Amino acid sequence: MANEFVVTPWEVKGRVDYLRLAREFGVQLITDEDIKALQELAGDVHYLIRRGFFYAHRDLRTILDRQRAGLKWALYSGRGPSADLHIGHLVPWMLGRWFVDRFGVEYFFEMTDDEKFLVKEGYTLEQTNRYAYENALDLIALGFPPDKLHIIIDTEDIKYLYKIAVRVGKKLTLSTIKHTFGFTDSTNVGAAFFPTLEISVAFLPTELYGETVPVLIPTAIDQDPYFRLARDIAEDLGYPKPSTIYGKFIPGLTGEDKMSASNPDSAIYITDEERDVKRKIMNALTGGQPTAELQRKYGGDPDNCVVYKYHLLFQESDEKVKRIYEDCKVGKLLCGECKAMLFERIREFMKEHNERRERAKDVVQQYRLSTKFK
Repeated sequence: MANEFVVTPWEVKGRVDYLRLAREFGVQLITDEDIKALQELAGDVHYLIRRGFFYAHRDLRTILDRQRAGLKWALYSGRGPSADLHIGHLVPWMLGRWFVDRFGVEYFFEMTDDEKFLVKEGYTLEQTNRYAYENALDLIALGFPPDKLHIIIDTEDIKYLYKIAVRVGKKLTLSTIKHTFGFTDSTNVGAAFFPTLEISVAFLPTELYGETVPVLIPTAIDQDPYFRLARDIAEDLGYPKPSTIYGKFIPGLTGEDKMSASNPDSAIYITDEERDVKRKIMNALTGGQPTAELQRKYGGDPDNCVVYKYHLLFQESDEKVKRIYEDCKVGKLLCGECKAMLFERIREFMKEHNERRERAKDVVQQYRLSTKFK
């Protein structure tokens, strides 16, 4: 059927209906009341939330209530390091940086080099481990203070997770894991055990600090199955339920609902040369008219334009985004001009990011969990 889509932690297919997905997953939509509460506590609201890119949650208010009461909480996110990053991977981490800056919370970040080795064909463990370090540079480059960001590399830091994972594993049945993640009898045992590790990091701050420390997890909504399970078993294990805030997928430049590693032109990679970034953006799908004359006469459709969606994600100024939207609608802004504006913004973003990334090579160990918690 035309309206069918698939969303799992490893696969996204079809045109995603985000409201329907929220209903099916049982998550709550972020309301004006939630945004008002966040505004009161933080002094502002990150543009990714204001603009509806992060649109759903589980128990966000629980975290805000703890902040209001002066109680401890933490952030948690992760990355399956299987290749170089595209800029879409940075988006949830950018929101994480905002939470760290506004609330002074600590950010636990899991590099799941084991998962990618177990579930993806064609990778050695040495390759995924190397990518973990490469991806860590991009995370650090976003500007986290070393005392607030704690990077966990699963194959190297398992001692922090294994006791929790064993307890988690005893609470989860094979039937539950197969049903939740779509595993079959031919799935390898390692892949079936891995979810216990991703769940374990949600409980790690409570173990490390010896007190109740719930986590807030900013992530794409395809990761929800892990944290549904975590919430189901948390109280039985004596841990607080993790809270989550869910984002939509970064659209592919060529029209897909999500950037695709199998289509390099659908994504802008951190490692892309400037000429390739420009080519990809100038060839991106738009909501404009077939000709400049028709665009000036009838205007474009920014609501169905990939280029405009990238402006929403990487242009912090609400005023500039509003002007782009309105000028497109009335035909004052042509698609080529809009693409050129986006290219300049992305070029500036990537130039600054890669300069910080280069500097991060000298300080990676300062961000490792293992250097701070012995």
